[in-house]
Amino acid sequence: MPPKPKFTKEEIVAAALELVSANGIEALTARELSAYLGSSARPIFTVFRNMEEVAQAVREAAMTKYEAFVEQALDFTPAFKKYGMQMVVFSRQEPKLFQLLFMTENNYAHSFVDVFSSLGKTAKTCIEIIERDYHLEPADAMLLFEHAWIHNFGICVMCATGTCRFTDDEISKMLSDNFKGMMMLVKSGYADKFIITPSKDNKQ
Repeated sequence: MPPKPKFTKEEIVAAALELVSANGIEALTARELSAYLGSSARPIFTVFRNMEEVAQAVREAAMTKYEAFVEQALDFTPAFKKYGMQMVVFSRQEPKLFQLLFMTENNYAHSFVDVFSSLGKTAKTCIEIIERDYHLEPADAMLLFEHAWIHNFGICVMCATGTCRFTDDEISKMLSDNFKGMMMLVKSGYADKFIITPSKDNKQ
């Protein structure tokens, strides 16, 4: 009979998430996690095969935490702007988790379509909100989301790295100005001229 785990999978992941939140994904080693648990490394590998599995579970837990945080936007109007604000607040409050989720090198992404697939269910919800609230066709809603997200992401990166410390009013104005400008371009049909489609020669 295999030994009974000293910690459950959920307990290990919760501890690992706290460790990463405080010190970054680089701190997630068997030695650091076992010390954080106040145990040897053996209980970790009773539940997980290796630290790669732990890291994947932490990323999934971080995404769940992020999605729960930004989904509070559904109770606000305009919901899409509030999603953007929540994303920035998360990057300030949980910079290490934001970096884990959105600032990790992706060798397989050649366009925003590739990035979109890694953004979780929040991205799809935002598309639905844009279609509903601004009466846009799916393609236009996707285009608007793409440009808005990239702009928002830049603000979040500066917040997560401590490069800039914008006030909420400054962030609100930046998001509104960008959204209004992109909405005008999308409705004019001119926005697609700004899309840069990678050539097949650039793909590895």
